[in-house]
Amino acid sequence: QVQLVESGGGLVQAGGSLRLSCAASGNTANINSMGWYRQPPGKQRELVADLSSGGRTNYADSVKGRFTISRDNAKNTVFLEMDSLKPDDTAVYYCKAVLITRYNINDYWGQGTQVTVSS
Repeated sequence: QVQLVESGGGLVQAGGSLRLSCAASGNTANINSMGWYRQPPGKQRELVADLSSGGRTNYADSVKGRFTISRDNAKNTVFLEMDSLKPDDTAVYYCKAVLITRYNINDYWGQGTQVTVSS
């Protein structure tokens, strides 16, 4: 089991920046990849960015060049630096961790943090 706690959301004007953090606790030794997803109002949850244990990153086209995902392995924390924010980035942002053990692959989610970008 892994527990994920997000922080750093809030209200920001278009063009501004925010930094989200997700701290993992519990069985962190088996975390393979971590990432960020978001769910805009009335829409489905979508991938924003993820980061494999080997350091490979993957970004949604809509955030490439504006968002950066990073990870502090010593602190079991993943970050999402969001720059040049747009109103379309308004969503609840969720942290996800994928645990791989010998017999199972499981996804764990945080509770979400609201990001609101005003025009």
